[in-house]
Amino acid sequence: MPKPTGELTLRTLAMPADANPAGDIFGGWVMAQMDLSCGIRAAERARGRVVTAAVKEMAFELPVKIGDTLNIYTEITRAGRTSITLHVEAWAQRSRHRDLEKVTEATFIMVALDDEGKPKPLPTE
Repeated sequence: MPKPTGELTLRTLAMPADANPAGDIFGGWVMAQMDLSCGIRAAERARGRVVTAAVKEMAFELPVKIGDTLNIYTEITRAGRTSITLHVEAWAQRSRHRDLEKVTEATFIMVALDDEGKPKPLPTE
Protein backbone atom coordinates (compact mmCIF):
# COMPACT_ATOMS: atom_id res chain seq x y z
CA MET A 1 0.00 0.00 0.00
CA PRO A 2 1.43 3.43 -0.94
CA LYS A 3 2.53 5.77 1.83
CA PRO A 4 2.58 9.59 1.93
CA THR A 5 5.71 11.42 0.81
CA GLY A 6 7.02 14.34 2.83
CA GLU A 7 6.30 15.75 6.27
CA LEU A 8 2.81 15.93 7.78
CA THR A 9 2.20 19.67 7.78
CA LEU A 10 -1.56 20.07 8.33
CA ARG A 11 -4.51 17.96 9.50
CA THR A 12 -8.08 19.20 9.34
CA LEU A 13 -11.59 17.81 9.42
CA ALA A 14 -13.85 18.01 6.36
CA MET A 15 -17.10 19.62 7.54
CA PRO A 16 -20.58 19.89 5.97
CA ALA A 17 -20.04 23.59 5.11
CA ASP A 18 -17.15 22.52 2.81
CA ALA A 19 -19.29 20.08 0.79
CA ASN A 20 -21.63 20.04 -2.17
CA PRO A 21 -25.17 18.57 -1.84
CA ALA A 22 -23.83 15.05 -2.64
CA GLY A 23 -21.52 15.16 0.39
CA ASP A 24 -18.29 15.52 -1.57
CA ILE A 25 -15.90 18.20 -0.38
CA PHE A 26 -15.25 20.99 -2.88
CA GLY A 27 -11.93 20.62 -4.70
CA GLY A 28 -11.19 24.29 -4.05
CA TRP A 29 -11.34 23.65 -0.30
CA VAL A 30 -8.83 20.81 -0.63
CA MET A 31 -6.58 23.01 -2.75
CA ALA A 32 -6.82 25.81 -0.16
CA GLN A 33 -5.64 23.41 2.57
CA MET A 34 -2.72 22.40 0.35
CA ASP A 35 -1.88 26.08 -0.20
CA LEU A 36 -1.98 26.74 3.56
CA SER A 37 0.37 23.80 4.14
CA CYS A 38 2.85 25.00 1.54
CA GLY A 39 2.68 28.48 3.05
CA ILE A 40 3.51 27.09 6.50
CA ARG A 41 6.42 24.98 5.27
CA ALA A 42 7.83 27.63 2.92
CA ALA A 43 7.57 30.41 5.55
CA GLU A 44 9.59 28.24 7.94
CA ARG A 45 12.29 27.82 5.29
CA ALA A 46 12.19 31.50 4.24
CA ARG A 47 11.99 32.66 7.86
CA GLY A 48 9.33 35.15 6.81
CA ARG A 49 6.52 36.02 4.47
CA VAL A 50 5.85 33.93 1.36
CA VAL A 51 3.24 33.96 -1.39
CA THR A 52 2.02 31.36 -3.83
CA ALA A 53 3.47 32.03 -7.27
CA ALA A 54 2.26 28.92 -9.11
CA VAL A 55 0.50 25.59 -8.77
CA LYS A 56 1.38 22.93 -11.30
CA GLU A 57 -0.82 20.10 -12.49
CA MET A 58 -3.37 18.89 -10.00
CA ALA A 59 -5.82 16.06 -10.64
CA PHE A 60 -8.23 14.67 -8.07
CA GLU A 61 -7.95 10.89 -7.82
CA LEU A 62 -10.57 10.33 -5.09
CA PRO A 63 -13.23 12.46 -3.38
CA VAL A 64 -13.00 13.74 0.17
CA LYS A 65 -16.20 13.16 2.16
CA ILE A 66 -17.76 14.92 5.13
CA GLY A 67 -16.14 13.57 8.29
CA ASP A 68 -12.84 12.60 6.65
CA THR A 69 -9.63 13.93 8.16
CA LEU A 70 -7.57 15.60 5.44
CA ASN A 71 -3.83 15.12 5.94
CA ILE A 72 -1.48 17.33 3.93
CA TYR A 73 2.16 16.28 3.45
CA THR A 74 4.79 18.66 2.05
CA GLU A 75 8.34 18.21 0.88
CA ILE A 76 10.67 20.98 -0.27
CA THR A 77 12.13 19.73 -3.55
CA ARG A 78 14.06 22.87 -4.52
CA ALA A 79 15.14 26.14 -2.96
CA GLY A 80 16.17 28.76 -5.49
CA ARG A 81 17.31 32.33 -4.90
CA THR A 82 13.87 33.64 -3.86
CA SER A 83 11.57 30.69 -4.59
CA ILE A 84 10.76 27.41 -2.90
CA THR A 85 9.30 24.47 -4.83
CA LEU A 86 7.26 21.97 -2.83
CA HIS A 87 5.73 18.62 -3.65
CA VAL A 88 2.43 18.41 -1.76
CA GLU A 89 0.10 15.45 -1.27
CA ALA A 90 -3.42 15.38 0.18
CA TRP A 91 -4.50 12.14 1.87
CA ALA A 92 -7.94 11.38 3.32
CA GLN A 93 -8.32 9.36 6.47
CA ARG A 94 -11.83 8.03 6.13
CA SER A 95 -14.12 8.70 9.07
CA ARG A 96 -14.70 5.02 9.86
CA HIS A 97 -11.28 3.62 8.92
CA ARG A 98 -7.68 4.15 9.84
CA ASP A 99 -6.51 3.77 6.23
CA LEU A 100 -5.17 6.77 4.32
CA GLU A 101 -6.08 7.21 0.65
CA LYS A 102 -4.31 9.70 -1.61
CA VAL A 103 -6.73 12.28 -2.93
CA THR A 104 -4.43 14.47 -5.02
CA GLU A 105 -0.91 15.85 -5.33
CA ALA A 106 0.67 18.90 -6.92
CA THR A 107 3.74 21.08 -7.13
CA PHE A 108 3.49 24.51 -5.51
CA ILE A 109 6.01 27.31 -6.05
CA MET A 110 6.24 29.86 -3.26
CA VAL A 111 8.25 33.12 -3.29
CA ALA A 112 9.78 34.83 -0.26
CA LEU A 113 8.88 38.51 0.11
CA ASP A 114 10.39 41.43 2.02
CA ASP A 115 8.43 44.04 4.00
CA GLU A 116 7.68 45.98 0.81
CA GLY A 117 6.24 42.90 -0.93
CA LYS A 118 9.22 42.42 -3.25
CA PRO A 119 10.97 39.05 -3.73
CA LYS A 120 13.81 38.59 -1.26
CA PRO A 121 16.67 36.07 -1.22
CA LEU A 122 16.20 32.98 0.94
CA PRO A 123 18.40 32.71 4.00
CA THR A 124 21.06 30.03 3.94
CA GLU A 125 20.04 26.96 5.90
